[in-house]
Amino acid sequence: MLSLRRKLRIETERLTLRPPIHADFREWTALRTRSRAFLSKWEPAWAEDHLMRKAFTNRVYWAQKSISSGTALPLFLFRRDDDVLLGAITLDNIRRGPAQSGTLGYWTGEAFVRQGYMREAIHAVVHQAFNRLDLSRIEAACLPENAASRGLLEKTGFKYEGVAQSYLQIDGRWRTHVLYAALRSDRRGKTDAG
Repeated sequence: MLSLRRKLRIETERLTLRPPIHADFREWTALRTRSRAFLSKWEPAWAEDHLMRKAFTNRVYWAQKSISSGTALPLFLFRRDDDVLLGAITLDNIRRGPAQSGTLGYWTGEAFVRQGYMREAIHAVVHQAFNRLDLSRIEAACLPENAASRGLLEKTGFKYEGVAQSYLQIDGRWRTHVLYAALRSDRRGKTDAG
C-alpha cells in the first residue's frame, strides 16, 4: 500500500505530478476539449458525460480510492514554472504477490507534445514504482502506428515484448496493440560480461 496517501506529490526538474483534485475540473476540461481531435485516435471513445463535472468528480474519487488501496497511481502533470496542466499519467492495475507489476498509461495535451514532459513524467513514475512501491515490472501498450508513443517508451527504458490482438477498444473499435515492459532488474540483451 502507498504510504504517501493524500500528500502524494512527485517533483521533477520541470514538473509536479500529483493526484487530481476537484479544483482541476475547468483546466482539465479545457485541455481535453482543445486536444480532443488529437487524443481521440489514441484513446477509448469518450462517454457522453466525459467532460461533465459529475464524471470528473467520479474520476477524483476513483483516484483517491485507488491510491489508498494501492491499486493505481493516477497523477496529473503540471509545469512547475506556471502550474499549467499538461496531461496525465497513471500506473494502474497494480498487482501484488508474485506479479509485483502495474500498467502504465498516459496522455499529453496537444499543445505540449514533443517537449520532453511525458518522458520526464515516465522516468519519475517508473522510479516511484520500482523504488517506493516495490514493483518489479511495468507494462505499457500502444497502437502499432503510434510512432511517437513507441519512441517515448523506448527512450524511457521500455523494451518491445510483442503484439496483443484486439487488446483495447480505441476510438470505438477493437485494436491490436504493441506491448512494452520495463523491469526493475533488466538483464534482457545483456551478457555476464556487460
